[in-house]
Parts: sequence; C-alpha cells; structure tokens
Amino acid sequence: MSLSPDKRHIAASFSRAAASYDQVAELQRSVAQQLLFDTLEPLLAAKQIQCWLDLGSGTGYGSRALYGLLPQATGMALDLSEGMLKYAQPLGGAEYFIGGDAEHLPLQAGCCDLIFSSLALQWCGNFPQVLAEAYRVLRPGGVLAFSSLCAGTLHELQSSWRQVDALVHVNRFRTLTEYQRSCADSDFKVLHLELEPRRLYYPDLRHLTHELKNLGAHNVNPGRPEGLTGRARIQALVAAYEGLRTSQGLPACWEVLYAVLEKSEPS
Repeated sequence: MSLSPDKRHIAASFSRAAASYDQVAELQRSVAQQLLFDTLEPLLAAKQIQCWLDLGSGTGYGSRALYGLLPQATGMALDLSEGMLKYAQPLGGAEYFIGGDAEHLPLQAGCCDLIFSSLALQWCGNFPQVLAEAYRVLRPGGVLAFSSLCAGTLHELQSSWRQVDALVHVNRFRTLTEYQRSCADSDFKVLHLELEPRRLYYPDLRHLTHELKNLGAHNVNPGRPEGLTGRARIQALVAAYEGLRTSQGLPACWEVLYAVLEKSEPS
C-alpha cells in the first residue's frame, strides 16, 4: 500500500494512538452507536446483508457492534493504520482485517452489501473519490452509512489559537455544503443526511489537548507548526481559551454529520 506523505503522517499518528484510543474515545463510541442503532438499523430490516465493511475501523468498536447486529454476515475491517489493525484483530468482530485507503479500496467490485464508517472519512482528501470507491464495491441495493466531522469542529480551540499566531494548529474539515454537494453529485441515492453538533466540556485546556493526542486526532494538516511550542505562546493560548469558560468548564464543539446513502437497484 503506497501512501502520500500526508497519509503516512495520519496513519502513523493513529498507530501511535492505538493503545490509548479507547480510554478517551467516549464521543467516538457514542457517535458510532447513534449511526448504527439509531440511524442505520431501522433501514436494515428490508436488506439482506451477507457481507459488511467497517471502513476506517480503528480499534474495532464498530466492527464488534456490527458483528453483534449481523452475526451471520461476513465482516471486513479496513484501516489506513497498521497499528490500529494490530490492536483490533485479537478483539475480533471482523473476519478479515485489511490495510487500505478509502480512496483506493483493495476490494473487488460488488463484494459487499453494507459499508459502515464512523468518524474516519474526514481524514480523506478526495471525498468524491471515496464515494466512487464505495459505490464500486457495493452490490446493487447496498448501503453506505457514515459519520464524519464538519467545519466548525473545535472552533473554540481554533479561535483561541488565532489570538496567538496565524499558523495552522487545528484540523480543517469539509463544510456541510461540500458534503451535501458531493453526495448529491454521486450515483448514490441519499436516504439520510443530518448535522448534529456535540458539545463537550473540559476542566482545562490540558485535558482537551491530551485527549486529542490520545485519539491520534491532533493537528495533521499541512502548514502545521513544527517543533515545540514556546511557553509564552501556550500561556497566551490558555488565557484566550479561558475567556470561553462556562460553569460546566471549557467548551469544545464537534460538528458531526450522519449520512446513509444507497446504491440503487438496476431498473
């Protein structure tokens, strides 16, 4: 699997986070549960799922949930990060664990009935290509269900950094409009597409940045600062973020998109 420099950086970041990810992934588990049980499960009653793919499977939480819901189906877990796959494989859930890129799936056309992907596709640079690849590997009537992060995620951290310098410190994500346009322009039928903000609160900035590091979700954008951040700049960041404190703590907003797309049956 040949990866671009940016994707190698993303894969390495998540590989380093594999052992610590589940300890701090409360939001990620909650989003996966909502996508699977609230958004997707009611639509599966009329589907015959023989094979599913957990795309961007991470530590395998979604794979194990899918196995519990669809125990008779063959499951595949695919991730860019070798470290995540090595961590997940002993925990089960999927029958096959595959290293691969969502933009270039190493799978045959028409090989599965369901693609499930929770909080992974925001790391893909070419989202229309992701949709095209998902469409290719799904059988007619197959479903792509995904959650992703949109622009506005961690806007409090971003605005606080802007008071310190003009460098890129926070991951950039696609806008809701970009997701809507890409889905509408694809060959899929859009069954569900909804944005839901999630707001978490932290006792201090250190708890937030520690969580982001343990998730492997700290800054992976081009243009990010290299090397250590000086004490004066960190103090300025803390002071700026403290200006947003509420009675519940320091807020951090996550803009979560839930979507279900269907590959139409041939007419």
